[in-house]
Amino acid sequence: MHWRERAACLRVDPELFFPISNSGPTLRQIDEAKAICGRCPVAEQCLDWAVRVGQLDGIWGGTTESERRAMRVIETRVAVK
Repeated sequence: MHWRERAACLRVDPELFFPISNSGPTLRQIDEAKAICGRCPVAEQCLDWAVRVGQLDGIWGGTTESERRAMRVIETRVAVK
């Protein structure tokens, strides 16, 4: 079984995971999406996939685009050392 078939978000409106901004009322949407990820049995695989393929949009593995971007910067700095 593929990890996506076990995702907690499988039967949730996908729009929830693609907020249009990072401020105001959208923060509640981000929190709600992250809460679903927080109880997902495959959140780690989801995040790994999003980082590996460079997925920029949406909430993946409980992280936002800016959080994943920060992770990539840290990984790059560690790899350079």
